[in-house]
Amino acid sequence: MRILVTGGAGFIGSHVVDALVAEGHQVAVVDDLSTGKREQVNPAARFYRVDLRDEAALEDVFAAERPEAIAHQAAKANVRESLEKPVLYADVNVLGSLRLLELARKNGVRKVVYASTGGAAYGEPQRLPVDESHPVNPLDPYGASKHHVEHYLFLYRHNYGLDYTVLRYPNVYGPRQDPLGEAGVVAIFTGQMLTGRHPLINGSGEQERDFVYVGDIARANVLALERGSGGIYNIGSGVGTSVNQVFAALKEATGYEGPELHGPAKLGEVFKIYLDAGRARDELGWEATVPLQEGIRHTVEYFRSRM
Repeated sequence: MRILVTGGAGFIGSHVVDALVAEGHQVAVVDDLSTGKREQVNPAARFYRVDLRDEAALEDVFAAERPEAIAHQAAKANVRESLEKPVLYADVNVLGSLRLLELARKNGVRKVVYASTGGAAYGEPQRLPVDESHPVNPLDPYGASKHHVEHYLFLYRHNYGLDYTVLRYPNVYGPRQDPLGEAGVVAIFTGQMLTGRHPLINGSGEQERDFVYVGDIARANVLALERGSGGIYNIGSGVGTSVNQVFAALKEATGYEGPELHGPAKLGEVFKIYLDAGRARDELGWEATVPLQEGIRHTVEYFRSRM
């Protein structure tokens, strides 16, 4: 199948590209390299440096590649930045996605697999683990922008027959994640521990998140190409892991001997959230397979090999 991957030079997107190439698909990548890295793109994939907001450039990509399906990973994804720049997040994540859907409709694309968010869309959970019927009440413009596109996908399927599957991601971690970025406590702490700096745990450290290894996320995207028509799926482990537990696991994996330091809690942060992925198991045939300790070991080995 001819597949276009947006954001395919980024942390998650590049792993999705690798998985699709391994399955024998013809893959093209669109990425503006604002956060992605050209060297992360699989050499078997064709690369286009294009911003989703550049409609003319996107039209050229569609004309050249004639994609049958799209794995839409590209997005602005910094929660705190989104609070400061809500218009930018609407422009890139909502309007950029809408331009992509219009070109998909006009060019006969069969299906869109959309990377949404479970961690930021649901807001403060009313029950745990959170399933897909839980109310969606995002607490930041990032979560709101990602959820907004889910509604557009529904109406494009209803009105134009463009099929889709929505994957609501948890806290994804693994090789290629930016250790200097805002997202990804595993990557941030790993980078700090391996370079002799002291990680700072926000608040008590008892905040819980659903951590899933990036290879499992990539596999969900491959499965969703042929399954989950018109559905929304949590992609999670169903297990809450505290920041303190992550710190302890990374301390052991890196050999870090520094102190455990705590700072102020972040304002507006959801305290505990983890996702019920029963629907993904039953309908996509997906479940998380990489245990946290193993995933952390792979992640630490990756960062250590590049330092």
